[in-house]
Amino acid sequence: MTATTSLYERRVELVKATLKQHSKMSDKAALELAEHVLYAMDHIAETVR
Repeated sequence: MTATTSLYERRVELVKATLKQHSKMSDKAALELAEHVLYAMDHIAETVR
């Protein structure tokens, strides 16, 4: 059985990896911050992005 990864999960992992690459954050902290970053980005009006 193959586990499927949603687009959201892939985006979270990308942001998490970027945060970890450029800081000394733990996995848990990077994951939590990645979720907050994506939430904020998803709620910015398209015309502003």
